Amino acid sequence: MTERDTARALAHPEAAAIRLEGVLHALSDPLRLSIVRDLAGSATELACSHFDLPVTKSTTTHHFRVLRESGLVRQTYRGTTKLNALRRTELEDLFPGLLDSVLAAAAAEDARPVRILT
Repeated sequence: MTERDTARALAHPEAAAIRLEGVLHALSDPLRLSIVRDLAGSATELACSHFDLPVTKSTTTHHFRVLRESGLVRQTYRGTTKLNALRRTELEDLFPGLLDSVLAAAAAEDARPVRILT
């Protein structure tokens, strides 16, 4: 790793420091959950620019920071591109079945018919 690469390295919590309440908080936001769903469905890392979120760039940056600081994603620079990957193995070791359960629940919610109250 070069000196420049070290300067651009992002802080990530060690696996032992990842807390359930932080993970659940990060997943409670619909935009962050949609990011996690996209990452879970991808076999490769995805650039921040891959995600078309209906918010400003600074708000998008905030959402990715919450996901990184909670321990859900690992972000790395490749050139000027910031790549994102789920920390699936670490999360599964810490909270067995949690991520798959949340993703399955989100998919089931999408499949439910919308009920309009009158």
